[in-house]
Amino acid sequence: MSQQPHLRTVVVLAAGAGKRMRSALPKVLHPLLGRTLVGHVLNAAAPLDAGRTVVVVGHGANQVRAHLAEVAPQATPVLQAEQLGTGHAVRIALEAVGEASGTVVVLNGDVPLLRPETLGGLVGAHERSGVAATVLAAEVPDPAGLGRIVRDADGRLQQIVEQRDTSPAQREIREINAGIYAFDAARLREALGKLSTDNDQGEEYLTDVFALLRSVGEPVAVHVAADHVETLGCNDRVELAALRRLLRDRVNEAWMRTGVSLLDPETTWIDVTVALDRDAVVDQNTQLKGSTVIGSGAQVGPDVTLVDTLVGSGATVVRSHAVGAEIGPTASVGPYAYLRPAARLAEKAKVGTFVEVKNSEIGVGSKVPHLTYVGDATIGEQSNIGAATVFVNYDGVRKHRTVIGDHARTGADNMFVAPVAVGDGAYTAAGSVIAEDVPAGAMGVARARQRNIEGWVLKRRAGTAAADAAERAGRGGAREVSPRPTASEGEATHAGTEPVGGAFGSGDTATD
Repeated sequence: MSQQPHLRTVVVLAAGAGKRMRSALPKVLHPLLGRTLVGHVLNAAAPLDAGRTVVVVGHGANQVRAHLAEVAPQATPVLQAEQLGTGHAVRIALEAVGEASGTVVVLNGDVPLLRPETLGGLVGAHERSGVAATVLAAEVPDPAGLGRIVRDADGRLQQIVEQRDTSPAQREIREINAGIYAFDAARLREALGKLSTDNDQGEEYLTDVFALLRSVGEPVAVHVAADHVETLGCNDRVELAALRRLLRDRVNEAWMRTGVSLLDPETTWIDVTVALDRDAVVDQNTQLKGSTVIGSGAQVGPDVTLVDTLVGSGATVVRSHAVGAEIGPTASVGPYAYLRPAARLAEKAKVGTFVEVKNSEIGVGSKVPHLTYVGDATIGEQSNIGAATVFVNYDGVRKHRTVIGDHARTGADNMFVAPVAVGDGAYTAAGSVIAEDVPAGAMGVARARQRNIEGWVLKRRAGTAAADAAERAGRGGAREVSPRPTASEGEATHAGTEPVGGAFGSGDTATD
């Protein structure tokens, strides 16, 4: 494009109430695959390198201002206290930024499918032609509710007519106004001062600028979008859902063409802010959101939601949910796992079924196979955490940390009461509440001696099925369970060197 960046001003119209959305949220802030409606519009305009970007706010102005401060701090919000029409909105925008020269680009804040290439094509054509104003148009299957492009006998733009003001003949026109314009700044400013409110809504229509310019001999032009879908706006939740599906299809097709496999594109939803490497595989019913990155060869899904999560190359995530997590190369997660913020799995680590991890590091090759909560912990390399383990990290005031060393083996149904550490190569017995450090190579046992009260069921539960079964067993009518050896027979006590078989009881073998 021929003009310098400082000679462009972008104006985004985002003041409308959006009443048909029936929402407390301003229309332009409704989300759509990783950005808000207005966020998509600002992204489309970003390659123009405008010297100034102005967003006209009105309904929900404070909410829109806060959002702009987060996603587009370079944009200047300008308040349209009364919504008196699009012409009025552009006029106060230009007044707020002072003298504007060069090209003024005006966009509605609810056209999220607009591509930067299409907007750039409009601006480039406008600047090359030297006309006073150019409107982006599109040929649509159903123009109902949209402003029409009315051309003269020579095919030149005669006027833009809003739906409310169309004649029966004009309603048959299928070439519509996309609500996206490029103007010469000086001639736009002069025309804005001449707008009237003599129309069905009693508002200052920006579209009337074209007729005013033409009436004084200024040239105006039409630039037609190659794909009318890009010009679709959003007025209610039904249209928002339709736009979401269209954007989903566009995003999914683009990723598949780069070498990503989407096994069921219709149930795969990928935010525009997500990145995937070649040969990644995404199975059905999967949502990838925010700043999520999927590495090459990773397999994600089915039934997975990842938010702001890094998945390393070759990793596997199945039927799980992760937010702000990091899953290392060839690590595995799920099914039915929950990774909360700052959960970090190193290479070949495993988080299995019904496991929750929060603010914890799981080392290379270490495994947390099932039924476990890991919170505020550091687990070393090649360690195994037994089933039904809880890392007890909160004392009601502060969070505390647990450290499990390398090549450690912890028993099933353990509780680690932080702050506590289990040394390298150490073991803990099943059913233990570990509240003191376990030295490297030691076995930690923290459980009461089992005591059997003979005859308790017959005395306390007489007449029950359990009592009948016990009585039959006493008469030799049922299989008896062989008792375990007692400590007096040479097996471990709390101070013993090694519990009987199964006392470690992780629920998994060391190599599982």
